[in-house]
Amino acid sequence: MGETKNKLQVIVQESGLEQSKAQVLLDNFKDYFQIAADWENKAKMIVVTNADQKAEMQMARTGRLFLRSKRITIENTRKALKEQSLRESKAIDGIANVLKALIIPVEEYLEKQEKFVEIKAAEEAETKRIEEEKKAEEERIAREKAEEEERARIRIENERLKKEAEEREKKMVAERAKAEREQKAQEEKARKERELADKILREEQEKRAIERVETEAKQRAYEEGIRKVKEAAEEVARIERERQEKRIAEEKARAEQALKEKKSTEERFRLEIEEKTRKETEERAKMITCPYCHKTFKRKDE
Repeated sequence: MGETKNKLQVIVQESGLEQSKAQVLLDNFKDYFQIAADWENKAKMIVVTNADQKAEMQMARTGRLFLRSKRITIENTRKALKEQSLRESKAIDGIANVLKALIIPVEEYLEKQEKFVEIKAAEEAETKRIEEEKKAEEERIAREKAEEEERARIRIENERLKKEAEEREKKMVAERAKAEREQKAQEEKARKERELADKILREEQEKRAIERVETEAKQRAYEEGIRKVKEAAEEVARIERERQEKRIAEEKARAEQALKEKKSTEERFRLEIEEKTRKETEERAKMITCPYCHKTFKRKDE
């Protein structure tokens, strides 16, 4: 306390105030030095380490509020005294700063003791927050790592699938080209076979047409020859018939003449001759002569 009092006296002496004013300052603030010194010791005796120390926390609260009231009184006194003069203000500020420097640490200490539960809860909450943030960060890193690994796996899988698709496409293109070549070869073979079949068919049709023309020509020639032979035969038969008719008429005339002479004999003879003549005529009518070779053929009855 003596050291604190000496500091107060040093501040007052260095301020250059009159003795009376200096004494006023000492009278106004000396008791607070004693209070600050007393509570500095008392505060160190209040130590809270457990949430069950309710009495100690209450004592800390009582001391803090007491010191707070004194600090406010000091501040009010400072403001009141400072209005006296600038020097007094400087002295007052110095004294107040010293007093506050003494009281504030004790006040803060007591506040920590008073609010042990809140502070501890806040520290635990902060610790929990830090742990949760750390856990969240670790989970984020793990998730990003897993996502990166999954993206890498998907990329590798896509590359594999793309390569397989390209290989399948190449194989399909090759097979399609092969199939097209085979189809073209088959189509070319079928075309040549059709052309060969068409050629053979045309040749066969031409051959048949030629044979048909030749056959028709031969048939026409044959029919023409038959017609000429028939006409010639008819002409020969007509001439022969006329000759026979003339001869028969002559013979008939002679027979009639003879018949007049010998009716019974001649009648029989006439009848024989007529029958013979008829038969000869029929036989001769059946004979035709070829106009080409001049041979005589027996004509078949139609």
